[in-house]
Amino acid sequence: MHKVDSFRDLQQEATEWRRYLHENPELDYRLQNTARFVTEKLASFGINHIETGIAETGVVALIQGQGGDGPTIGLRADMDALPIVEASNKPWSSKNPGVMHACGHDGHTAMLLGAAKYLASMRNFKGSVALIFQPAEEPEFPSGAFRMVQEGIMDRFGISQVFGMHIQPGLDIGKFGICTGPIMGSQDDFDIVVKGEGGHAAEPHRTIDPVVIAAQIILGLQTLVSRRTDPLDSLVISVTKLKAAEAYNIIPDHVEISGTVRTLSPGLRDFAEREMLAVAQGIARGFGANVEFKYLRSVPPTINHPEETRLAITAAQDLVGVAAVNDAAKKSLGAEDFAYMLEARPGAYILVGNGPTSDCHNPAFDFDDEALAYGIGYWVKLVETALAVNR
Repeated sequence: MHKVDSFRDLQQEATEWRRYLHENPELDYRLQNTARFVTEKLASFGINHIETGIAETGVVALIQGQGGDGPTIGLRADMDALPIVEASNKPWSSKNPGVMHACGHDGHTAMLLGAAKYLASMRNFKGSVALIFQPAEEPEFPSGAFRMVQEGIMDRFGISQVFGMHIQPGLDIGKFGICTGPIMGSQDDFDIVVKGEGGHAAEPHRTIDPVVIAAQIILGLQTLVSRRTDPLDSLVISVTKLKAAEAYNIIPDHVEISGTVRTLSPGLRDFAEREMLAVAQGIARGFGANVEFKYLRSVPPTINHPEETRLAITAAQDLVGVAAVNDAAKKSLGAEDFAYMLEARPGAYILVGNGPTSDCHNPAFDFDDEALAYGIGYWVKLVETALAVNR
Protein backbone atom coordinates (compact mmCIF):
# COMPACT_ATOMS: atom_id res chain seq x y z
CA MET A 1 0.00 0.00 0.00
CA HIS A 2 1.33 3.38 -1.00
CA LYS A 3 1.85 5.90 1.78
CA VAL A 4 2.83 9.49 1.32
CA ASP A 5 6.48 8.84 2.24
CA SER A 6 6.78 6.93 -1.04
CA PHE A 7 6.53 10.29 -2.82
CA ARG A 8 8.92 12.42 -0.76
CA ASP A 9 11.72 12.14 -3.30
CA LEU A 10 9.36 13.28 -6.04
CA GLN A 11 8.21 16.11 -3.77
CA GLN A 12 11.71 17.58 -3.74
CA GLU A 13 11.89 17.56 -7.53
CA ALA A 14 8.32 18.84 -7.88
CA THR A 15 9.15 21.69 -5.51
CA GLU A 16 11.76 22.91 -7.98
CA TRP A 17 9.22 22.71 -10.83
CA ARG A 18 6.55 24.45 -8.78
CA ARG A 19 8.79 27.33 -7.79
CA TYR A 20 9.99 27.79 -11.36
CA LEU A 21 6.38 28.00 -12.52
CA HIS A 22 5.58 30.41 -9.68
CA GLU A 23 8.41 32.70 -10.74
CA ASN A 24 7.25 32.63 -14.36
CA PRO A 25 3.44 32.94 -14.33
CA GLU A 26 1.39 33.39 -17.48
CA LEU A 27 -2.23 34.35 -18.06
CA ASP A 28 -5.27 32.68 -19.65
CA TYR A 29 -4.38 31.06 -23.00
CA ARG A 30 -0.99 32.79 -23.30
CA LEU A 31 0.92 29.93 -21.67
CA GLN A 32 3.64 29.34 -24.24
CA ASN A 33 6.49 29.00 -21.72
CA THR A 34 4.40 26.97 -19.26
CA ALA A 35 3.17 24.59 -21.96
CA ARG A 36 6.74 24.19 -23.26
CA PHE A 37 8.01 23.42 -19.75
CA VAL A 38 5.27 20.81 -19.22
CA THR A 39 5.86 19.20 -22.61
CA GLU A 40 9.62 18.95 -22.07
CA LYS A 41 9.17 17.37 -18.65
CA LEU A 42 6.66 14.83 -19.97
CA ALA A 43 9.01 13.86 -22.79
CA SER A 44 11.89 13.48 -20.33
CA PHE A 45 9.79 10.92 -18.41
CA GLY A 46 9.67 8.71 -21.49
CA ILE A 47 6.09 9.60 -22.43
CA ASN A 48 5.83 9.40 -26.21
CA HIS A 49 2.19 10.29 -26.88
CA ILE A 50 1.99 14.04 -26.20
CA GLU A 51 -0.34 16.43 -28.02
CA THR A 52 0.02 20.20 -27.74
CA GLY A 53 -1.89 23.22 -28.98
CA ILE A 54 -5.27 22.05 -27.67
CA ALA A 55 -7.34 25.12 -26.78
CA GLU A 56 -4.27 27.09 -27.93
CA THR A 57 -1.80 26.06 -25.22
CA GLY A 58 -3.33 22.98 -23.60
CA VAL A 59 -1.36 19.71 -23.41
CA VAL A 60 -2.65 16.14 -23.21
CA ALA A 61 -0.34 13.14 -22.77
CA LEU A 62 -1.17 9.42 -22.66
CA ILE A 63 0.55 6.80 -20.49
CA GLN A 64 -0.24 3.19 -21.32
CA GLY A 65 -0.29 0.77 -18.39
CA GLN A 66 1.38 -2.65 -18.40
CA GLY A 67 -1.62 -4.46 -16.93
CA GLY A 68 -3.44 -5.14 -20.17
CA ASP A 69 -6.41 -3.60 -21.90
CA GLY A 70 -8.68 -1.27 -20.00
CA PRO A 71 -10.34 2.13 -20.04
CA THR A 72 -8.67 5.52 -20.13
CA ILE A 73 -9.16 7.95 -17.25
CA GLY A 74 -8.32 11.64 -17.39
CA LEU A 75 -6.45 13.60 -14.72
CA ARG A 76 -6.67 17.38 -15.06
CA ALA A 77 -4.42 20.19 -13.81
CA ASP A 78 -4.93 23.88 -14.60
CA MET A 79 -1.87 25.97 -15.50
CA ASP A 80 -2.80 29.67 -15.68
CA ALA A 81 -2.11 32.50 -13.22
CA LEU A 82 -4.03 35.64 -12.22
CA PRO A 83 -3.59 39.37 -12.98
CA ILE A 84 -2.51 40.23 -9.41
CA VAL A 85 0.57 42.04 -8.06
CA GLU A 86 2.27 39.51 -5.77
CA ALA A 87 2.90 40.35 -2.11
CA SER A 88 4.10 37.00 -0.77
CA ASN A 89 7.73 38.20 -0.43
CA LYS A 90 8.97 34.68 -1.17
CA PRO A 91 12.34 34.16 -2.88
CA TRP A 92 10.44 32.57 -5.78
CA SER A 93 7.96 35.45 -6.19
CA SER A 94 6.71 36.31 -9.65
CA LYS A 95 9.19 37.83 -12.08
CA ASN A 96 6.30 38.93 -14.28
CA PRO A 97 4.95 42.20 -12.80
CA GLY A 98 1.20 42.19 -12.28
CA VAL A 99 0.86 38.44 -12.78
CA MET A 100 1.04 35.77 -10.06
CA HIS A 101 0.04 32.23 -9.22
CA ALA A 102 -2.50 33.18 -6.55
CA CYS A 103 -4.71 30.09 -6.90
CA GLY A 104 -2.25 27.21 -6.67
CA HIS A 105 -2.22 26.27 -10.34
CA ASP A 106 1.57 26.12 -10.22
CA GLY A 107 1.21 23.43 -7.55
CA HIS A 108 -1.51 21.59 -9.47
CA THR A 109 0.75 21.42 -12.53
CA ALA A 110 3.73 20.26 -10.47
CA MET A 111 1.66 17.56 -8.73
CA LEU A 112 0.40 16.14 -12.01
CA LEU A 113 3.92 16.22 -13.44
CA GLY A 114 5.16 14.33 -10.38
CA ALA A 115 2.43 11.74 -10.80
CA ALA A 116 3.26 11.49 -14.51
CA LYS A 117 6.89 10.69 -13.73
CA TYR A 118 5.91 8.01 -11.23
CA LEU A 119 3.23 6.43 -13.43
CA ALA A 120 5.47 6.45 -16.51
CA SER A 121 8.17 4.58 -14.61
CA MET A 122 5.94 2.02 -12.87
CA ARG A 123 2.91 1.58 -15.19
CA ASN A 124 1.27 -0.67 -12.57
CA PHE A 125 -2.23 -0.36 -14.02
CA LYS A 126 -4.34 -1.51 -16.94
CA GLY A 127 -5.67 0.74 -19.66
CA SER A 128 -4.35 4.27 -19.99
CA VAL A 129 -4.07 7.60 -18.19
CA ALA A 130 -4.67 10.88 -20.03
CA LEU A 131 -2.82 13.74 -18.38
CA ILE A 132 -4.75 16.95 -19.10
CA PHE A 133 -2.86 20.21 -18.61
CA GLN A 134 -5.46 22.92 -19.11
CA PRO A 135 -5.06 26.63 -19.90
CA ALA A 136 -7.40 29.46 -18.93
CA GLU A 137 -9.30 28.20 -15.89
CA GLU A 138 -9.60 31.72 -14.52
CA PRO A 139 -11.07 33.73 -17.45
CA GLU A 140 -14.74 34.27 -18.15
CA PHE A 141 -16.53 32.19 -20.78
CA PRO A 142 -15.24 30.52 -22.88
CA SER A 143 -12.70 29.09 -20.47
CA GLY A 144 -10.06 26.45 -21.09
CA ALA A 145 -12.04 23.42 -19.92
CA PHE A 146 -14.97 24.38 -22.13
CA ARG A 147 -12.71 24.76 -25.16
CA MET A 148 -10.81 21.52 -24.53
CA VAL A 149 -14.11 19.64 -24.32
CA GLN A 150 -15.43 21.42 -27.42
CA GLU A 151 -12.25 20.47 -29.28
CA GLY A 152 -13.01 16.82 -28.57
CA ILE A 153 -10.43 15.64 -26.05
CA MET A 154 -12.82 13.17 -24.42
CA ASP A 155 -13.49 11.30 -27.66
CA ARG A 156 -10.04 11.84 -29.17
CA PHE A 157 -8.27 10.24 -26.21
CA GLY A 158 -11.04 7.77 -25.33
CA ILE A 159 -11.52 9.19 -21.84
CA SER A 160 -14.28 7.40 -19.89
CA GLN A 161 -13.86 9.11 -16.50
CA VAL A 162 -12.22 12.39 -15.53
CA PHE A 163 -10.85 13.67 -12.21
CA GLY A 164 -9.75 17.05 -10.90
CA MET A 165 -8.04 18.37 -7.77
CA HIS A 166 -7.58 21.78 -6.14
CA ILE A 167 -5.69 22.92 -3.07
CA GLN A 168 -7.72 24.27 -0.14
CA PRO A 169 -6.26 26.96 2.15
CA GLY A 170 -7.42 26.39 5.72
CA LEU A 171 -7.52 22.61 5.32
CA ASP A 172 -4.58 20.93 7.05
CA ILE A 173 -1.73 19.54 4.98
CA GLY A 174 -2.34 15.83 4.50
CA LYS A 175 -6.14 16.08 4.58
CA PHE A 176 -8.65 15.83 1.76
CA GLY A 177 -12.23 17.03 1.30
CA ILE A 178 -14.87 15.78 -1.12
CA CYS A 179 -18.59 15.14 -1.38
CA THR A 180 -21.00 13.45 -3.76
CA GLY A 181 -23.14 15.75 -5.90
CA PRO A 182 -22.60 19.52 -6.12
CA ILE A 183 -19.30 20.66 -4.59
CA MET A 184 -18.78 24.02 -6.35
CA GLY A 185 -21.29 26.55 -7.63
CA SER A 186 -22.17 27.89 -11.04
CA GLN A 187 -21.10 31.33 -12.22
CA ASP A 188 -23.45 33.45 -14.30
CA ASP A 189 -23.06 37.19 -14.93
CA PHE A 190 -25.73 39.77 -15.71
CA ASP A 191 -26.11 43.31 -17.01
CA ILE A 192 -29.25 45.41 -16.56
CA VAL A 193 -29.60 48.80 -18.23
CA VAL A 194 -32.39 50.92 -16.74
CA LYS A 195 -33.64 53.42 -19.34
CA GLY A 196 -35.44 56.52 -18.05
CA GLU A 197 -35.43 60.21 -18.93
CA GLY A 198 -32.62 62.40 -17.63
CA GLY A 199 -32.62 65.99 -16.57
CA HIS A 200 -31.50 68.51 -13.97
CA ALA A 201 -31.07 67.15 -10.46
CA ALA A 202 -32.94 70.18 -9.08
CA GLU A 203 -36.04 69.19 -11.07
CA PRO A 204 -36.50 65.44 -10.55
CA HIS A 205 -40.25 65.74 -11.26
CA ARG A 206 -39.38 66.47 -14.90
CA THR A 207 -37.45 63.21 -15.25
CA ILE A 208 -37.95 59.47 -15.03
CA ASP A 209 -35.10 58.92 -12.63
CA PRO A 210 -33.26 55.67 -13.46
CA VAL A 211 -31.12 55.95 -10.31
CA VAL A 212 -34.10 55.56 -7.99
CA ILE A 213 -35.49 52.81 -10.23
CA ALA A 214 -32.13 51.00 -10.21
CA ALA A 215 -32.10 51.13 -6.41
CA GLN A 216 -35.54 49.53 -6.31
CA ILE A 217 -34.42 46.83 -8.75
CA ILE A 218 -31.33 46.02 -6.68
CA LEU A 219 -33.50 45.53 -3.60
CA GLY A 220 -36.11 43.62 -5.59
CA LEU A 221 -33.51 41.15 -6.84
CA GLN A 222 -32.70 40.19 -3.25
CA THR A 223 -36.29 39.09 -2.66
CA LEU A 224 -35.73 36.35 -5.24
CA VAL A 225 -33.27 34.88 -2.74
CA SER A 226 -35.04 35.72 0.53
CA ARG A 227 -38.68 35.17 -0.50
CA ARG A 228 -38.80 33.18 -3.73
CA THR A 229 -36.16 30.50 -3.09
CA ASP A 230 -36.27 27.59 -0.63
CA PRO A 231 -33.96 28.64 2.23
CA LEU A 232 -32.42 25.14 2.12
CA ASP A 233 -31.28 25.78 -1.45
CA SER A 234 -28.29 27.92 -2.37
CA LEU A 235 -28.70 31.05 -4.48
CA VAL A 236 -26.59 34.22 -4.42
CA ILE A 237 -27.38 37.32 -6.49
CA SER A 238 -24.68 39.94 -5.98
CA VAL A 239 -24.75 43.36 -7.63
CA THR A 240 -21.11 44.31 -8.01
CA LYS A 241 -21.15 47.25 -10.44
CA LEU A 242 -23.35 50.34 -10.67
CA LYS A 243 -22.76 53.11 -13.20
CA ALA A 244 -24.78 56.34 -13.36
CA ALA A 245 -24.01 60.02 -14.01
CA GLU A 246 -20.61 61.52 -13.27
CA ALA A 247 -21.84 64.95 -12.16
CA TYR A 248 -23.58 66.06 -8.96
CA ASN A 249 -26.35 67.96 -10.73
CA ILE A 250 -27.37 65.55 -13.48
CA ILE A 251 -30.01 62.85 -13.39
CA PRO A 252 -28.86 60.47 -16.15
CA ASP A 253 -31.11 58.93 -18.77
CA HIS A 254 -29.85 55.43 -17.98
CA VAL A 255 -28.13 53.44 -15.22
CA GLU A 256 -26.13 50.23 -15.64
CA ILE A 257 -26.34 47.43 -13.06
CA SER A 258 -24.07 44.39 -13.25
CA GLY A 259 -23.24 41.44 -11.06
CA THR A 260 -23.00 37.70 -10.61
CA VAL A 261 -25.33 34.80 -9.81
CA ARG A 262 -24.15 31.66 -8.00
CA THR A 263 -26.02 28.44 -7.26
CA LEU A 264 -25.51 24.69 -6.86
CA SER A 265 -28.65 23.86 -8.82
CA PRO A 266 -29.10 23.90 -12.63
CA GLY A 267 -32.80 24.55 -12.02
CA LEU A 268 -32.07 27.67 -9.99
CA ARG A 269 -29.98 29.03 -12.86
CA ASP A 270 -33.12 28.88 -15.02
CA PHE A 271 -35.17 30.46 -12.23
CA ALA A 272 -32.69 33.30 -11.73
CA GLU A 273 -32.45 34.18 -15.42
CA ARG A 274 -36.24 34.17 -15.87
CA GLU A 275 -37.25 35.92 -12.66
CA MET A 276 -34.50 38.56 -12.61
CA LEU A 277 -35.80 39.84 -15.93
CA ALA A 278 -39.38 39.78 -14.65
CA VAL A 279 -38.46 41.74 -11.50
CA ALA A 280 -36.40 44.33 -13.39
CA GLN A 281 -39.07 44.83 -16.06
CA GLY A 282 -41.91 45.01 -13.57
CA ILE A 283 -40.25 47.62 -11.37
CA ALA A 284 -39.04 49.71 -14.30
CA ARG A 285 -42.40 49.74 -16.05
CA GLY A 286 -44.11 50.72 -12.82
CA PHE A 287 -42.08 53.93 -12.89
CA GLY A 288 -42.48 54.52 -16.63
CA ALA A 289 -39.03 53.21 -17.58
CA ASN A 290 -37.69 50.23 -19.53
CA VAL A 291 -34.79 47.81 -19.14
CA GLU A 292 -32.32 45.91 -21.27
CA PHE A 293 -31.26 42.60 -19.74
CA LYS A 294 -28.33 40.31 -20.56
CA TYR A 295 -27.60 37.06 -18.72
CA LEU A 296 -24.36 35.21 -19.52
CA ARG A 297 -24.07 31.61 -18.41
CA SER A 298 -20.38 31.21 -17.67
CA VAL A 299 -19.67 28.04 -15.65
CA PRO A 300 -22.13 25.33 -14.56
CA PRO A 301 -22.10 23.79 -11.07
CA THR A 302 -19.32 21.28 -10.38
CA ILE A 303 -21.21 18.06 -9.68
CA ASN A 304 -19.38 14.93 -8.51
CA HIS A 305 -20.67 11.58 -9.75
CA PRO A 306 -21.31 8.86 -7.15
CA GLU A 307 -19.12 6.00 -8.45
CA GLU A 308 -16.17 8.25 -9.25
CA THR A 309 -16.48 10.00 -5.88
CA ARG A 310 -16.22 6.61 -4.18
CA LEU A 311 -13.07 5.86 -6.20
CA ALA A 312 -11.58 9.22 -5.18
CA ILE A 313 -12.41 8.65 -1.51
CA THR A 314 -10.88 5.16 -1.59
CA ALA A 315 -7.68 6.48 -3.20
CA ALA A 316 -7.31 9.31 -0.70
CA GLN A 317 -8.01 7.01 2.24
CA ASP A 318 -5.43 4.52 1.01
CA LEU A 319 -2.89 7.35 1.01
CA VAL A 320 -3.63 9.15 4.28
CA GLY A 321 -6.13 7.02 6.21
CA VAL A 322 -9.88 7.22 6.73
CA ALA A 323 -9.75 9.96 9.38
CA ALA A 324 -7.92 12.39 7.09
CA VAL A 325 -10.56 12.30 4.35
CA ASN A 326 -13.76 14.30 4.86
CA ASP A 327 -16.30 12.73 2.52
CA ALA A 328 -18.97 15.30 3.42
CA ALA A 329 -16.94 18.43 2.70
CA LYS A 330 -18.62 21.83 2.81
CA LYS A 331 -19.82 23.03 -0.56
CA SER A 332 -18.65 26.33 -2.04
CA LEU A 333 -20.35 28.81 -4.35
CA GLY A 334 -17.02 29.61 -5.94
CA ALA A 335 -16.97 28.44 -9.56
CA GLU A 336 -14.64 25.92 -11.21
CA ASP A 337 -14.59 25.32 -14.95
CA PHE A 338 -13.71 21.63 -14.44
CA ALA A 339 -17.51 21.45 -14.31
CA TYR A 340 -17.52 21.33 -18.12
CA MET A 341 -15.44 18.16 -18.05
CA LEU A 342 -17.82 16.63 -15.50
CA GLU A 343 -20.71 17.42 -17.85
CA ALA A 344 -18.88 15.58 -20.63
CA ARG A 345 -17.81 12.54 -18.58
CA PRO A 346 -18.48 11.11 -15.11
CA GLY A 347 -15.83 12.04 -12.59
CA ALA A 348 -14.99 13.70 -9.30
CA TYR A 349 -13.27 16.81 -7.96
CA ILE A 350 -11.37 16.69 -4.67
CA LEU A 351 -9.78 19.29 -2.37
CA VAL A 352 -6.31 18.78 -0.89
CA GLY A 353 -5.14 20.71 2.16
CA ASN A 354 -2.76 23.66 1.77
CA GLY A 355 -2.55 24.48 5.50
CA PRO A 356 -3.10 27.90 7.14
CA THR A 357 -2.09 29.99 4.14
CA SER A 358 -3.70 33.13 2.77
CA ASP A 359 -6.82 32.54 0.72
CA CYS A 360 -6.67 31.96 -3.00
CA HIS A 361 -6.72 35.13 -5.15
CA ASN A 362 -4.98 37.00 -2.32
CA PRO A 363 -1.73 38.86 -3.21
CA ALA A 364 0.00 37.20 -0.22
CA PHE A 365 -0.98 33.64 -1.21
CA ASP A 366 1.60 30.95 -1.87
CA PHE A 367 1.26 27.22 -2.43
CA ASP A 368 2.69 25.13 0.43
CA ASP A 369 5.17 22.70 -1.11
CA GLU A 370 4.51 20.16 1.66
CA ALA A 371 1.20 19.50 -0.12
CA LEU A 372 2.97 18.25 -3.24
CA ALA A 373 3.61 14.73 -1.98
CA TYR A 374 -0.06 14.35 -1.06
CA GLY A 375 -1.25 15.51 -4.46
CA ILE A 376 1.20 13.28 -6.30
CA GLY A 377 0.32 10.33 -4.08
CA TYR A 378 -3.41 10.88 -4.55
CA TRP A 379 -3.11 10.85 -8.34
CA VAL A 380 -1.06 7.64 -8.24
CA LYS A 381 -3.43 5.92 -5.83
CA LEU A 382 -6.41 7.03 -7.90
CA VAL A 383 -4.96 5.51 -11.08
CA GLU A 384 -4.00 2.28 -9.34
CA THR A 385 -7.50 2.11 -7.79
CA ALA A 386 -9.57 3.01 -10.85
CA LEU A 387 -7.37 0.98 -13.22
CA ALA A 388 -6.42 -1.85 -10.89
CA VAL A 389 -5.11 -4.85 -12.81
CA ASN A 390 -7.47 -7.22 -10.95
CA ARG A 391 -10.47 -4.89 -10.92
